[in-house]
Amino acid sequence: MKELSEVNLPEDIRYTKDHEWARKKGETFQIGITDFAQDQLGDIVFVELPEPGDRFESGEEFGTVESVKAVSELFMPMGGEVAAINEALEDAPELVNTAPHTEGWMLELKASDSSEYDQLMDRAAYLDMLKGLEE
Repeated sequence: MKELSEVNLPEDIRYTKDHEWARKKGETFQIGITDFAQDQLGDIVFVELPEPGDRFESGEEFGTVESVKAVSELFMPMGGEVAAINEALEDAPELVNTAPHTEGWMLELKASDSSEYDQLMDRAAYLDMLKGLEE
């Protein structure tokens, strides 16, 4: 497992306490799991995602990620409608391990209230939370 100093935490995304992230992409938001989360899970072998058009509230479970160690639920960082899913993960779930904030994104969301994005943690707040987990 990575040391906290080795975890990739981009500045241009927002984070949740459940280790999901959101990035503004024009009219939609890209959603995925953090580098910290994928590192904790180990080798990811399967990702279960919702269908485009499905609607979720903030904090609601939207899928699962399965690693050789465990199955973990995925929680929506913001409410809205699924605009698209990353179909590449069907054949290459390991993209979540190798590039969790880029090619390993999970879905794009049309937010019902884009101000929810501003309520998510920035990099510094997420890092502080992770440091608290280590203690």
